[in-house]
Amino acid sequence: MLVGRKKEQSTLRKLVEKEDSQFCVVYGRRRVGKTYLIRETFNYQFAFQHTGLAKAPLAKQLAAFRDSLQRACGRRFRVPRTWLEAFALLEEVLSEKTEKKKVVFLDELSWMDTPRSNFVGALEHFWNGWVTARPEKDIVLVVCGSSSSWIVKKIFRNRGGLHNRLTERIHLAPFTLAECERFADVAGLNMSRKEITEAYMIMGGVPYYWSLLEREYSLAQNIGRIFFAEDGKLRGEFDDLYASLFDNAQPYLSIVEALGEKKIGMTRLELEETLSETSSGTLTRRLEDLELSGFIRSYACLGKKERNTLYQLIDPFTLFYFSFMKNNSCTDLHYWSAQMGTPAHNTWTGLAFERICLWHVQQIKQALGIAGVSSLVYSWTYRPTKKEEKGAQIDLLIDRKDQVINLCEMKFSDDEFQMTAKEEERLRQRRNVFSTVTKTRKAVHITLVTTYGLKRTAYANIIQQVVTMEDLFKE
Repeated sequence: MLVGRKKEQSTLRKLVEKEDSQFCVVYGRRRVGKTYLIRETFNYQFAFQHTGLAKAPLAKQLAAFRDSLQRACGRRFRVPRTWLEAFALLEEVLSEKTEKKKVVFLDELSWMDTPRSNFVGALEHFWNGWVTARPEKDIVLVVCGSSSSWIVKKIFRNRGGLHNRLTERIHLAPFTLAECERFADVAGLNMSRKEITEAYMIMGGVPYYWSLLEREYSLAQNIGRIFFAEDGKLRGEFDDLYASLFDNAQPYLSIVEALGEKKIGMTRLELEETLSETSSGTLTRRLEDLELSGFIRSYACLGKKERNTLYQLIDPFTLFYFSFMKNNSCTDLHYWSAQMGTPAHNTWTGLAFERICLWHVQQIKQALGIAGVSSLVYSWTYRPTKKEEKGAQIDLLIDRKDQVINLCEMKFSDDEFQMTAKEEERLRQRRNVFSTVTKTRKAVHITLVTTYGLKRTAYANIIQQVVTMEDLFKE
């Protein structure tokens, strides 16, 4: 059963209602449910559908395409020698179809684009030379792939025959907390919002990962079974994930490993020094690929120049892998249960909860009553240049047009968060450093984002607004 995705389904259904032929791209990270969305929306009824083969040469790609053609029409074909021949055969098959709108679904498009295969050129010719050159206007072409960077470069930024040919694009994002809650309800998992939040800290909003949870187990048991058991279905997911997206995964892994060591993130210069990177262009491309795939984010630091842009690891699963799975040969089903309350677990929960907040900034703004107020989101760090100065690091700032800046402090807690004298002094110092260094004239409101709210103590008055876990579950 398809959970959520109402807007995306509506967009896909409208394609068959439009007069002209349509060309739609659905893109998003691996395991996010692109193929399932398309098949469910069209009730598995396609004039033609085909999925590329992972890491297969041109000859095998073309043979597989021939097999899909035969399934679509019941006739036999020879294996085409080129993609131009393959699409010519597709034109022949589609011409025999009688549907008013003929939906063509090409999945894992990037896998078909093997070196020197001219796949994109053939796709361009199919669309421009046949689909749109006919008076029938009866083709709905839906394509997708897990490599978002390939989609952007070869389709969105195409300067050849596909330039400006798309009629629709759908970015399928990971589930929000609210969507994960609906998924859990439909699956009968009977999870509390705290458990859903903890699961999100591990798996993010990737539907496939959530589909592996089983109702008869607790969350800790499920995590042990899925990630740490010898035959755990996600035990090898990290390597498979990056290898499926990038032909040469190691340079990308080096980047995310470097970022995994730095909570605040790293500048381009710091990454170049850490990685001993000599090609600025190559690093730029890899960073862009990782950002398009949803593993990292780039963000500006308030008051700093664009060249000081920071890059930060934001994918919950990758963070979880580096924290508990890398170089861990343990196959104990109870491993995760044993981690509860350890220093490593407590450190990770704090960082992982911050990542959840960064994925749900819109919900935070809604809870603050500023969803309709124009605002910019930043992070900010200050490294002192003098011994007597104090540094500061702020992971989330909301800079509002109504002359207020929300300085967000994010805390994961098993109960109401209790402010101590030490914590109050730290926040007061952080606000003072920020105001002094940036010379802002706006009011700076310290805002707490936490699980169960703030316990009222003598030190709680420094917090001006509180956002709770419940707020993060809002639509």
